[in-house]
Amino acid sequence: MVVTVVVHLTAKNEHVDKVKAKLIQASRVYVKDQGTINWYVHQDATDPTKFTIVERYEQGSYAQAHVNHPYFKEFCSYVNPLLAKPWEIHQLVELDTSNEVEVPPQTWSDETKN
Repeated sequence: MVVTVVVHLTAKNEHVDKVKAKLIQASRVYVKDQGTINWYVHQDATDPTKFTIVERYEQGSYAQAHVNHPYFKEFCSYVNPLLAKPWEIHQLVELDTSNEVEVPPQTWSDETKN
């Protein structure tokens, strides 16, 4: 079962370039890990202090192995002091979209719309 981890980071204004560089480095390290499908880093189009990491793993155990990677401790000790607030982490399980589904009919009335 594919597991996706989405991490939101907000850098302090004066540390955007440092955080960006470290995230790019991290992507190049982690994308090589066993069980890693993708490891992408994104920067918000309107707020350069905001970054999002999207990590996809073949299964949950590979996501855990990522946290145990020797580089993780180095990454955290470098990046954490540069952040404006704590990380926001979401772990998601990918839905199986390979089969057709029946979507139930809409049952609410137009009166409930604002």
